Amino acid sequence: MAEHHPFDPRSPGHGYEAEATDQEHGHAGTGKYVAVFIALCVLTAISFAVGNWPTLRHSAPGAMWAMMMAVSCAKAMLVILFFMHLMWEANWKYVLTIPSAMMSIFLLLMLIPDIGRRTDRYSEERWLYAAEPEEKNEHGDETEHGNHDHPEHDHGKQKH
Repeated sequence: MAEHHPFDPRSPGHGYEAEATDQEHGHAGTGKYVAVFIALCVLTAISFAVGNWPTLRHSAPGAMWAMMMAVSCAKAMLVILFFMHLMWEANWKYVLTIPSAMMSIFLLLMLIPDIGRRTDRYSEERWLYAAEPEEKNEHGDETEHGNHDHPEHDHGKQKH
């Protein structure tokens, strides 16, 4: 006959083993969390400085946005690894994240050409109702204009 053991909620498999395994697997202590917080603050300051750098904003806005996105990705990675405890998860995390990352990159690569060429086959009527691009003034700032006789959109209009 099978031996009967009384139910003990502190036995393995009932949730209490997590406290013991945290110390064994080397989860971060308070010092590591403070270091990550300081790193997040420094990265936020870098992102703010890059975003408010007037020379970079006017001469190379693409580089400015690329730097800000790189800093944002680094911050997201720190949060995911430490505060969401993925650093200490098993290797199954790669089975979930690598295919989704590949799918995201694939989707991005498929949509960028579509967005860039969306106006290639506009009809004359569509051009009449399409939003006009913003023009840049002599300082490089974008300004709105109310002139609907923009030369790029004169597809159906005759000039006299």
